[in-house]
Amino acid sequence: MSITFGVVVALVVLFFANAIKIVREYERGVIFRLGRLVGAKGPGLFLIIPIVDKMVKVDLRTITLDVPPQEVITRDNVPVSVNAVVYFRVVDPQAAVVEVLDFIEATRQISMTTLRSVLGKAELDEILAAREKLNQELQEIIDEHTDPWGIKVITVEIKDVKIPTEMQRAIARQAEAERERRSKIINAEGELQAAEKLREAAEIMQRSAGALQLRYLQTLAEIATENATTVVFPVPIDLLTALQKSTRE
Repeated sequence: MSITFGVVVALVVLFFANAIKIVREYERGVIFRLGRLVGAKGPGLFLIIPIVDKMVKVDLRTITLDVPPQEVITRDNVPVSVNAVVYFRVVDPQAAVVEVLDFIEATRQISMTTLRSVLGKAELDEILAAREKLNQELQEIIDEHTDPWGIKVITVEIKDVKIPTEMQRAIARQAEAERERRSKIINAEGELQAAEKLREAAEIMQRSAGALQLRYLQTLAEIATENATTVVFPVPIDLLTALQKSTRE
């Protein structure tokens, strides 16, 4: 009798041990009863029917997925190697279990094909300079494909873009030529502004003879500040003309 009672107690304990399930806050338990979908439960503690029910846990936290480097030929026929990172999470645990065998691997594969497709339509300059636009386009396309699986793609980021060494040298030469062009333009603009200021100053001095004489004397004073400097002070032409007139008279 005691042995039978002990067996019954053991079976009851085993039953409740298999029936009691605890799911964390960031998890959900998808329940199947005799192979048919019942629904998702959690978080917290709940009961299932042992042997009859089967539970599959699904993590609802954001998953970081590395997309391996993909060889891409850009629209301007430049071979590049590009990798990316995808951030996504499960928003429908039932669909993530029922609609796809492995939602993480499926998301990885669709991310790889989408990366090659989108970047293959872009030029190299666009890949290097307009990443935000390409990231947004990648996110929208991948999210559209994974939506039936209960997946929400939060963001997609292009990480590294590797280009051939010859192309790197060509880009460096192009950048150097662009810097030289900008430098010449800035110098030319400076010369133009200086010439305009000199022209304005010349016009002002032409209207006032005294201003020209003052500028002349200021220049002589600046020269005289130098040590061991001999200054030859020319006689103004106006003064010579006045002396000639007085001599004739």
